[in-house]
Amino acid sequence: MITIKEIAKRCNVSPSTVSNILNGRPNVGEETRLRVQACIKETGYQPNYFARSIRKQNTHMISIITEDLTVFGTNPMVNAIMAQCESRGYRTILMNLRLYCRWGNTWFNDNERLKDDLMPVLQEALSIKVDGIIYVAGHCRYIDYFPEDFPIPVVVAYALSKNNRYPSITIDDQKGGYDTAKYLAARGHRNIGVIAGVSNNLHSIYRLLGYQTALFEEGIPFNPSWVFHGRWNRQSGYEGAKHLFCDQITALFCMNDDMAAGAYDFFYEQGLEIGRDISVIGYDNMVLSDYLHPSLTTSEIPLGEIGKKAVDMMLGILKGSGSAEQPAPTIRMPCTMIERKSVAVLENKAKE
Repeated sequence: MITIKEIAKRCNVSPSTVSNILNGRPNVGEETRLRVQACIKETGYQPNYFARSIRKQNTHMISIITEDLTVFGTNPMVNAIMAQCESRGYRTILMNLRLYCRWGNTWFNDNERLKDDLMPVLQEALSIKVDGIIYVAGHCRYIDYFPEDFPIPVVVAYALSKNNRYPSITIDDQKGGYDTAKYLAARGHRNIGVIAGVSNNLHSIYRLLGYQTALFEEGIPFNPSWVFHGRWNRQSGYEGAKHLFCDQITALFCMNDDMAAGAYDFFYEQGLEIGRDISVIGYDNMVLSDYLHPSLTTSEIPLGEIGKKAVDMMLGILKGSGSAEQPAPTIRMPCTMIERKSVAVLENKAKE
């Protein structure tokens, strides 16, 4: 295997210069950097991270532990984490627990089963001597899986850590629900039904709380009979629209785009034109939202930004940055409204 010394000899530079370039340090001239990088590419040189870890007591490797790569949102976060780590001179090791594939929805409250799956993976990460772990959850909930005396840093992405020692980053569901209801109210809607997710799910709880807050501010009474709890899938969106269908409701807030698509299915059966006879708004900005007819107004979750922020939090911990640069223990990222054609403006809309 080619070594740093051989790269240095070929490029007529010192081994320390090659090392600086490999580690992304700025104190090297651009011409020299390009010449050394070309030589590295030509020779196929690969750093020996394990040897470096023995010398420096760190590996510049981050372990990404995912609950399941097949779950919505996981892949964009993982891709962003890997890209951000690469740009900062860190390598990643991906470990997929496959919890949803193996256990469906039966494991959420079974800490013993989860720990039986997680503990061997944590031991493997420690044996590889990774510098830290970014744990990517499949959906937002409170997590308390890591021992108090765990020897390396952990950052929780897309969920909330019960232990303040482990920072977490997720989306601001309460603001998302608030912004959605405000958007509909500004377009004249006062009778707004909701197709929520599972009732004990934090996404459902906080989005509904934001919705209720917005209604209160708009002077719109909250009607609990206009809230239907579904299962986050298209079929439950159909069932929710059927359950809530009445002459009074002018708009439906669906807490994900799959359920919004199910609501479309029901309203088409009734001969209603979405965006004219009934308004539907979703959440997530999934690929299908732009292909529904009419295209679906929805909120985009900043999955990539969550991944990037998780890396920034981790590297801040590893580099011992002071409290001025250290993020808060919990960061909630706002979602962005993507306005399309599924929401009508009522003739009696409030004056702006």
